[in-house]
Amino acid sequence: MPNQTHRAERVSAPDGSVAFEADVLVIGGGPAGTWAAVSAAQRGARVVLADKGFCGTSGATAAAGTGVWYIDPDPALREAAMANREKMGGHLQDRRWMARVLDRTYQQSNRLADWGYPYPVDDRGASQRNSLQGPEYMRLMRKRSKQAGVTILDHSPALELLVDDDGAVAGASGIRRQKQDRWTVRARAVVIATGGCAFLSKTLGSNVLTGDGYLMAAEVGAEFSSMEFSNPYAISPAFGSVTKTLFYGWATFSYDDGSVVPGAASKGGRSAIARALLQGPVYACLDKADDDVQRHMRASQPNFFLPFDRTGIDPFKDRFPVTLRLEGTVRGTGGLRIVDDSCATSVPGLYAAGDAATRELICGGFTGGGSHNAAWAMSSGTWAGQGAADYARQIGPTARRRLSSAGAVGFRSRQRRAFEPAALAKTVQDEVFPYELNYFREASRLEGALGRLDAAWRDVSEADAAGKSEILRAREAAAMLATARWMYRSALARQESRGMHRRDDFPNQDDRQRHYVTTGGLDEIWTAAQPHAEASYAEAAE
Repeated sequence: MPNQTHRAERVSAPDGSVAFEADVLVIGGGPAGTWAAVSAAQRGARVVLADKGFCGTSGATAAAGTGVWYIDPDPALREAAMANREKMGGHLQDRRWMARVLDRTYQQSNRLADWGYPYPVDDRGASQRNSLQGPEYMRLMRKRSKQAGVTILDHSPALELLVDDDGAVAGASGIRRQKQDRWTVRARAVVIATGGCAFLSKTLGSNVLTGDGYLMAAEVGAEFSSMEFSNPYAISPAFGSVTKTLFYGWATFSYDDGSVVPGAASKGGRSAIARALLQGPVYACLDKADDDVQRHMRASQPNFFLPFDRTGIDPFKDRFPVTLRLEGTVRGTGGLRIVDDSCATSVPGLYAAGDAATRELICGGFTGGGSHNAAWAMSSGTWAGQGAADYARQIGPTARRRLSSAGAVGFRSRQRRAFEPAALAKTVQDEVFPYELNYFREASRLEGALGRLDAAWRDVSEADAAGKSEILRAREAAAMLATARWMYRSALARQESRGMHRRDDFPNQDDRQRHYVTTGGLDEIWTAAQPHAEASYAEAAE
């Protein structure tokens, strides 16, 4: 592995823009993106990382703490860790991938310690490496990226991918918000690490997570998988955005009149809360936490208490209103389908990592929460960065390739009607936020929502190009719309209840549907059944 750094080359560009020549472009600066950037650079690649916000502070991880699926390499412990959630995930996990992720997460978590991450120690002096504090973690990852020679473009959202005449991805372009100009990176490979889509639902740290990478990838023909597993809702104070739900295990939930919500404190309590919210307000009080537990809560997750402290509410004594906020594919398991161990997508030159990629291989059909998703970000980010660097080394310089822009919605001048991003975003939210549409699913309700979403897509496809000041919001709204359509088409295709996907009209799990649902397309959405990994390996062995 080379010791010297290889920096991307800045090349001449038209007035009002900046251009770079690189081997690998990473889009997204969260955990997966920074691991991809560092890993590609350590392979000797010239790397540019473009972040929608400020790399190290934007995104869901940077805003809070997260658990990590970190398991010591003891066969019994590893076996228990893999078996623990298989039933919950509908047995869609892949043991081979789970083992790979456990191995790589163990390795990378230990590297963080070597790099200086301040892991806490227990009473015996043993380092506790099963959780990370977002601010310290991402500050360190930004530092390591820069030390590896990565060129970081902050506040520089990508808008569209670049492709060559053969359809291979060879860069991207976007805007620099603080400079008020454009950027272009010609690269031999691109890693999409833009996170999932939370539909601007006000969950903590997720305002930048609008599915942008999904849209760009779909425009070049990429496929998605497990998009039906996209309806996790997190408990949150009605007046705040913190969606850390662990502490609600010590809560009593009640109706407006003070009576207890039946079943809200059980294992499947979120369903009971959702049904209660359909009838009226629901309140919570963390009255089951004793003094010792309260002290530990404050020490472990101080940001959980900020909205309460600001409003003068004592959550251990006072009732406070709660809601369920949609976390979409951020806490779901769906995303870009990866086709090999390097986290390559179905499109040449395009790789996916973190929440932008499907997490079905280790989570199945149930959310990975923080821990599994954090492990997946470390692991898939590493593999995608290495895979992109290896691919880049195998192909010729991008300067010899004729490139074209792949962006469509928001760019095409139709001269028919104005593009209204805010109105479009509200249209999408009206179809994905309601519990009776997305949480409790049923064919006629899904079809009705899809009819309205498809009509919105036809309208936006015929709209005029967005103005310079509106193009980012236009692309975000279009990405949210496309994501919702893939979600609901996949939900209709899976005619059973499995994992977090619940169908009122198919309430049971069907063993015949132990497969993945893949999807894609923009003007016309398609779905298909993909065999479970075990079946695929069996076929390959024959």
